[in-house]
Amino acid sequence: MQNENLKSKIGIVADEGGDLPKELIEEHKISIVPFKVDLGEMKDLAGNIYQRIREAEKRGLKSFVKTSQPSPGDFLKAFKEKLKEFEEIICVTVTSKHSGTFNSALQAKEFLPEKEKIHVLDSMSVSGGEGLIILKVVSLIKSGLKISEVLEKLKESILKTNLVFVLENPKWAVASGRIPKVLGALLERMQRLGFYPVLTIKKGKIKLSSIRKGVRDLSDALFEEFKSKISKEKVKSEIKITITHADNEKEAKKLEELILKVKNCKIEFKNIIGNILGGLSGPGALVLAWQIE
Repeated sequence: MQNENLKSKIGIVADEGGDLPKELIEEHKISIVPFKVDLGEMKDLAGNIYQRIREAEKRGLKSFVKTSQPSPGDFLKAFKEKLKEFEEIICVTVTSKHSGTFNSALQAKEFLPEKEKIHVLDSMSVSGGEGLIILKVVSLIKSGLKISEVLEKLKESILKTNLVFVLENPKWAVASGRIPKVLGALLERMQRLGFYPVLTIKKGKIKLSSIRKGVRDLSDALFEEFKSKISKEKVKSEIKITITHADNEKEAKKLEELILKVKNCKIEFKNIIGNILGGLSGPGALVLAWQIE
């Protein structure tokens, strides 16, 4: 075991729902606890989750996945390993309103004698929104603040983190139970009429944010939503941005180009949505998250 005097102060553990690029995970020594996924009839198909879904659709197979949060044992293992190198741990999870991951992490810390050294944080977000919270943890740790100060500032950051997204087809989100059937039916009806329903995460839960008319595509819909929201807040400080997508690089690239034209915006990362959230959103989804400094 590493000498106690040589330990670093604060380490980071997170679930994989933040969709962080591999290079950022490695650079900041973030321990990722994976979800569990049952691919069902797609398990023998080749490719990533999106390729499997598209192929399943062609073959008439069921294209839905079943997911489950990491167990307390999964988090316990990650915490034990992290405590060998760090004095304390901050663990960030996806929103507790749509996943039991937060509770799994809370249960895991109770099995450790050092439980007071583990701080579990509900990001109240998903994908790039959770990713921004994790990167804020990194930034605050580097600033040299005490753990109590870091945790206090993280509470503020969660409230300043926004996320909006558009689904190419809501049927996967409905099948997973992440959005109600009534809302799913509304989204499908609006899409057939040529409108773009924009969803958001509010207080940790998926809600309808607006219905965008007169826009050409998903990227335009999210950009108009973004402009509308930041104009209301009269933002003058830096806005940190993440863009994630469900195998829709073309729209993600276009959204990135639009965002970069906005003053004070800094793109932290652009990445493909991982297998877990991708299986719940279905192919084509586009997600924009931002955090106001």
